[in-house]
Amino acid sequence: MFLFVGLGNPEKKHITNRHNIGFMAVDDIMGKHQFPPYRNRFQGFISEGKIGRNTVRILKPTTYMNESGRSVKEAVKFFKLKNDKVFVFYDDLDLIPGKCRIKYRGGSGGHNGLRSISAHIGVDYWRVRLGIGHPGHKDKVLRYVLQDFTKKEQSSWIPNLLNTLADNAELLLQNKENTLMSKLAVSVFSEKENKPD
Repeated sequence: MFLFVGLGNPEKKHITNRHNIGFMAVDDIMGKHQFPPYRNRFQGFISEGKIGRNTVRILKPTTYMNESGRSVKEAVKFFKLKNDKVFVFYDDLDLIPGKCRIKYRGGSGGHNGLRSISAHIGVDYWRVRLGIGHPGHKDKVLRYVLQDFTKKEQSSWIPNLLNTLADNAELLLQNKENTLMSKLAVSVFSEKENKPD
């Protein structure tokens, strides 16, 4: 059994914020693989379904980003999961928009959601880093991540990235993250009109 964790902030006003691309990613996976509706549990929303032959639970903490670890810890403890079965999807300022990097173990990179998760379950879990770009100066970061994606982004690289990720989510479970990253790069960057600004 695997746990996919999407990071974001729960209020409706945050739905299309850059900071919420983790929520957006797991919602697309849930829809693509026909998971049942979310239920309230573990200080978050959770759903269980199948991706290929594997049982996957999708968790969206509703604790707000900075306290995401409390929700993740409850779920990991309840399901008796090893950390190498946990995948966290989140926004990454250090990657250009549309870029994806997948790695096991590491630091928080200044991301408060990761910092909280690592404090509660340790650093040994999978990170699915979804690039949103950087505003250019650290003083602009908070406003930037809490802004909505532009209409152009929402009709170009975002659906390409999220649809391809959902279509190929099983590759994560097969330890084929390099294949998945290649597919994502082709989907997002292969056509000039899809290339993020």
